[in-house]
Amino acid sequence: MKSRIHHLILGGLVTMALTAVVAYYASSPQWRDMPEDTALLRLSFTHSGDRSATCRDRTAEELAKLPPNMRAKQICDRRRPPIYVELAVDGKTIYTVEQPPSGLAGSGPSRIYERLLLPIGNHSVTVRMRDNPATDGFDFVETRQIDLKAEQSFVIDFRTASGFTFH
Repeated sequence: MKSRIHHLILGGLVTMALTAVVAYYASSPQWRDMPEDTALLRLSFTHSGDRSATCRDRTAEELAKLPPNMRAKQICDRRRPPIYVELAVDGKTIYTVEQPPSGLAGSGPSRIYERLLLPIGNHSVTVRMRDNPATDGFDFVETRQIDLKAEQSFVIDFRTASGFTFH
């Protein structure tokens, strides 16, 4: 009986010691995912390139060779074109990418995800995107003044209907 009590007390002490060690290492080591006096800017969105640039009208001969139920006047390539994105901070371009479409056939959307560390303070941020290779310049452009705080995570997103959103 006395041996059993000793085992229970010893087991309780070992359990408390292990719990204390785990609690210490769970809270004591200070870990930062970004340096002090910096903020995180994330450019994150999914967008499909405009397929209309690769469409062409079928000729009368091509249409005549097809069965009546397959006589679409235009034929478009299944593959989507890549999108081209630029991000400029304070007038300096810091990120450029020509992102191909996803999927085995290249018919899915292009996915952009980039993390950039910036110094805290006010910045002028410009995002430009071209989703149609037949156009010159950019199809979507947005410039905003943002005020970054220390260790802030700031996100730039894109929706076709509303353009770029900063939050």
